[in-house]
Amino acid sequence: MKVALFVPCFINVLYPKVGIATLELLEKLGCEVVVPPDQTCCGQPMATAGCHDDAAAAEALFVDNFAGFEAIIGPSASCVQHIRKHLFAIAQTDAVKHVRAHTFELVEFVHDILAVRDFPWARLDKLIGLHNSCSALRSLDQAATSELPEQRVSKARTLLEGVAGIRFAEPKRPDECCGFGGVFSVFEEAVSVRMGQDKVADHAQAGAELIVSADTSCLMHQQGCAQRQGRSIGFAHIAQVLNGDLS
Repeated sequence: MKVALFVPCFINVLYPKVGIATLELLEKLGCEVVVPPDQTCCGQPMATAGCHDDAAAAEALFVDNFAGFEAIIGPSASCVQHIRKHLFAIAQTDAVKHVRAHTFELVEFVHDILAVRDFPWARLDKLIGLHNSCSALRSLDQAATSELPEQRVSKARTLLEGVAGIRFAEPKRPDECCGFGGVFSVFEEAVSVRMGQDKVADHAQAGAELIVSADTSCLMHQQGCAQRQGRSIGFAHIAQVLNGDLS
């Protein structure tokens, strides 16, 4: 399968190893991966701040870069959520509708489209805490949420169960927000920090040695809180785990 890799701007700048792990993982799973070189931000930071006019140019460029592909993969649920459900700063042309309908978050693409369950090249002998972001849970429906009486498979956990050696810590509030929330962490700094501290403490009390998530933005926030608390706990994107980078 030929796919396009969308590398979110903060991953490109701050966590390039996550983008590389995503590329390598998709190739190991048999995909022919194209990385459009002119891609930039998808426009989410401006749009979520209410500055839709400022997001228009970024959204238009994103569509120009990816309109020719049948599958667009991004290792970030929040960015994929924006593309699929909030790409409203530009006219809804056929190209825009195509991009919105054919953009997938990495976990759902591997779980739903490729239907892969085993990663024989990877091993991780650690007790991990799985963090599903709010976007993954409540927008992309990737796991059950405590406020709704429904049984939904955790797609991220299902994939991680295909990695030898992994054991799961069980926090008391597994679907609680970590407090990052993009611009929320800027405008409500004190609340955001307290939420992040509580989230890390919940995982730590469950015995987690490593917190794993499909959203690097959440990991970045929690890692900062953990470092300031002096906690010796690791953080990794799920692409790095499935790719065998931590073996």
